[in-house]
Amino acid sequence: MEAAAALACSPRVGVPCTLGRVKAPIRRRIQELPTSRIRQATLAGQGIEDLIALWFGEGDEVTPAFIRDAAAGALHRGETFYVANRGIPELRDAIQRYLRRIYRTEVDLDRIIVSTSGVNAIMIAVQCLVGHGDSAVVIGPVWPNAENAIAAMGAEVRRVDLVAQPDGSWQLDLDRLVDTCDATTRLIVVNSPNNPTGWMASEDELARMLAYARERGIWILSDEVYGRIVYGPRHAPSLVTLAAPDDPVVIVNSFSKSWSMTGWRLGWCIAPRELTTEIEKMTEFNISHPTTFVQWGGVAALDQGDDYVAALVRRYAEAAAYVYDRLSPLPRVRLSRPRSAFYAFFQVEGVTDSFAYAVDLMKRAKVGLAPGVAFGPSGEGRLRLCFAASLPKLSQALDRLIPALG
Repeated sequence: MEAAAALACSPRVGVPCTLGRVKAPIRRRIQELPTSRIRQATLAGQGIEDLIALWFGEGDEVTPAFIRDAAAGALHRGETFYVANRGIPELRDAIQRYLRRIYRTEVDLDRIIVSTSGVNAIMIAVQCLVGHGDSAVVIGPVWPNAENAIAAMGAEVRRVDLVAQPDGSWQLDLDRLVDTCDATTRLIVVNSPNNPTGWMASEDELARMLAYARERGIWILSDEVYGRIVYGPRHAPSLVTLAAPDDPVVIVNSFSKSWSMTGWRLGWCIAPRELTTEIEKMTEFNISHPTTFVQWGGVAALDQGDDYVAALVRRYAEAAAYVYDRLSPLPRVRLSRPRSAFYAFFQVEGVTDSFAYAVDLMKRAKVGLAPGVAFGPSGEGRLRLCFAASLPKLSQALDRLIPALG
């Protein structure tokens, strides 16, 4: 390679040196993908002193010690070598036990693959399922990475947005979802509980979606990373309890939200055996496998973390009520009481450019929120506030925000 580069730049062959100035083309499809509007907002907030950042989807608690100790122990005993593409057997066993204990369902080990984060599982599944000439239907508003993964593969994204109700809640129009599918449709993407709205699909809605996918031979990609962050039941309705082993369903989960492990980049997916073989192949091409010693932290999270998750959800429920009680009386603000996930996705009367408004709030109130437009056109005019923070921090943020929103 170095010799070839040197020859290309040699004046003896009459070729001008262009190293450092890329002349070869980059895929236009990739160049046209939008950058994250949330990340753009964070960049706009750089240099603002004493800024309270509530724009990212994570809490302010460090990962609990029993998980950190398990990963550190694995590191110290030398768990630093290559392992299977599907993940270490101990973690896959722990996922199987977790599903049996929490969801009362049995999933064969050969249907479980460990991933480097939930988003990595989504990307690899999309790589396996759609390409140029295909279409995929995405239920929005939604965190944009799944849409961009589809677009990166050259497939068409068709959005079916949840319908905002007068009380601020959201509803899925299943008939519209079905009508949006056609002969090119290979995939339906559903995120429930939903980021950013907190909408949660009912078991009946999931069952009807599954019946349609079976009939048409369309895959469902179910992003269930907020499945345990639910205020009432133990978990959200899940396709893991409805889908048969050979149904066209991929279920993605993550350690980030329920176990406070956002920086660890660890998740898993469940799919039919035929597809897991291809996901395993694409895992090899993308990442080889998730970081070895990190996976031992995942084992501890699943086997020892039930009490931690329950306490975390109680804390988030208190925060949800607090944020709702303080924001809902404002005359310009409309929002529903959160039932799941950890976001207040509220509309502000008169706001038509949520990105500019979020930047303005950063400057005036010194609070960083995610602009609603980051989650698609139906999010315009809204802001997303992540309330997975301590009550003192939320109190200080709302003390600043409320006068600015009034």
